Amino acid sequence: MYTSIVADIAKKTLHTLYGLNQELSLQKTRKEFEGEITLLIFPLTKHIAEKPDAIAEKIGNHLCENYADIVAGFQVVKGFLNLSLQSNFWLTQLKNLQNLPKIGQMADSGKTFVVEYSSPNTNKPLHLGHLRNIFLGYAVANILKSRGHQVQKVQIINDRGIHICKSMLAWQKWGNGETPEQAGMKGDKLVGKYYVLFDKAYKEELKTLTASGLSEEEAEKKSALMQEAQSLLLAWEQGETEVVALWQKMNTWVYAGFNETYKNIAVDFDKLYYESNTYLLGKNVVEDGLQKNVFYKKEDGSVWCDLTAEGLDHKLVLRKDGTSVYITQDLGTALERLKDFPSMNAMIYTVADEQDYHFKVLFAILKKMGYAWAASCYHLSYGMVELPFGRMKSREGTVVDADELLQEVKQVAQSQTEALGKLTDASAEEKENLYQIIALGAIKYFLLKVEPRKKMLFNPEESVQLQGDTAPFVQYTYTRIQSLLRKTTVPELVWTAQTTLNAEEKEIIQELSHVEEVLNQAAQSYNPSLLINYVYELVRIYNSFYQNQQILKEPQADLQALRIVLSHEVGRCIARTLEILGIQVPSRM
Repeated sequence: MYTSIVADIAKKTLHTLYGLNQELSLQKTRKEFEGEITLLIFPLTKHIAEKPDAIAEKIGNHLCENYADIVAGFQVVKGFLNLSLQSNFWLTQLKNLQNLPKIGQMADSGKTFVVEYSSPNTNKPLHLGHLRNIFLGYAVANILKSRGHQVQKVQIINDRGIHICKSMLAWQKWGNGETPEQAGMKGDKLVGKYYVLFDKAYKEELKTLTASGLSEEEAEKKSALMQEAQSLLLAWEQGETEVVALWQKMNTWVYAGFNETYKNIAVDFDKLYYESNTYLLGKNVVEDGLQKNVFYKKEDGSVWCDLTAEGLDHKLVLRKDGTSVYITQDLGTALERLKDFPSMNAMIYTVADEQDYHFKVLFAILKKMGYAWAASCYHLSYGMVELPFGRMKSREGTVVDADELLQEVKQVAQSQTEALGKLTDASAEEKENLYQIIALGAIKYFLLKVEPRKKMLFNPEESVQLQGDTAPFVQYTYTRIQSLLRKTTVPELVWTAQTTLNAEEKEIIQELSHVEEVLNQAAQSYNPSLLINYVYELVRIYNSFYQNQQILKEPQADLQALRIVLSHEVGRCIARTLEILGIQVPSRM
């Protein structure tokens, strides 16, 4: 990479001039100054008794005199040394990029990462909040793969608990045997419908109880509906045949609905875990922890873990009636994954920031249990997605359904694409495929472009705009490049001693050369937004070049070849970075 070359000659120069073996800090030169790469001189004043500008002048002159094949000139600006690099140097970098069989793909690292994402409850369909989770986890998995790591994409399906029992009870009471086929609904939507019905009935019951003079807390304890739901949960854990059969039937409906959505949004998993299996493993962990004195039992029979020494609190790990809680299940699942992937180097949990404390507790308990690999567990925490009208609430039925959102954005994409009038010769199937690519890309890009830990406001109409920081804008630039390339062939990149690059051409090559660095940063921080920012900046720079420079009509043969190759490499980089993010590129729009 070009930065390592510049860093190396700068380090050699520093040693020659001052006898220092210190690394120099490099950054991209700001646009208002000459040059492409800047060396920060101020840190050197701790070791050199000279003014920053004097040090910069000496280093700049030495580089120009001794590395003239790389450095063309320099500018000193208030303690910063801005270097202009030779055209031949940049052309060599472009040639190296052109020879890469696949952009942004490192050799096998020998490391294994397990990435968990999605992990829905089986009482409702996937919604917008799930989509941020899914696309974030899937993109992180792909980024890690690009670094040569082996990646296992997993999810834990929360298929048991009070939430599914609420849907089961409501279906028993008011469903009249309704099936997805009879209702004309996906199975996950049908089960979600009964979850909402339970909540409405429960709230009405609480309203009646509080009107009779009970406090809210007393009303919740007296609620017949909630007691029935709790009884269903206990019956399920005891294996009562009818309850288990109903649970299996309704979960089967939900799984079919989930799978249809996963197919539509183009994500997959390598292995599935089910809470109905792992919660029992968690109970075994509790027994083991009691024997090791990691946990303690209260007089009522409940089991707890004292985490005050870790700066946390006392945590319940088993209820007094013997039923498990979420932390119990997660303990069991963690051990199951270790058994399945004994050589894993990291386990990444993609879960909203509402569960920050939960994962601090989980990792702390695993460490107390003596599992050294607990240090490699990481909570990929992300902010909630909000809408212009506020926060989504599943129980109140105010969520944005994932399937419906995709369809809505797809319709907008269709309207915008048809308005451009460039698909008159495309078949209906080609058009339908294009609208799907644009819509899905728009949603993924919009949800990924915000740094994970930040909350975000999702605007469907904004996500699909053809201008600005959106997937359609990036995709359109890619199709523009493909249209240009269809009119020619990509030539061999050749140059003469007289070939001189302009500032825009240098900037494009420089940006193309940054992709590995950005991917490394994104992998280390589990942050796909860095890659989004990168591809948007690349597209912005290329579009300026496209508007200002002749390409196919350039009369100078070496420059025409250069600009065609540049366009080809930008297109290749756009396609590859979007591929890593899980976004397709169309050949035309």
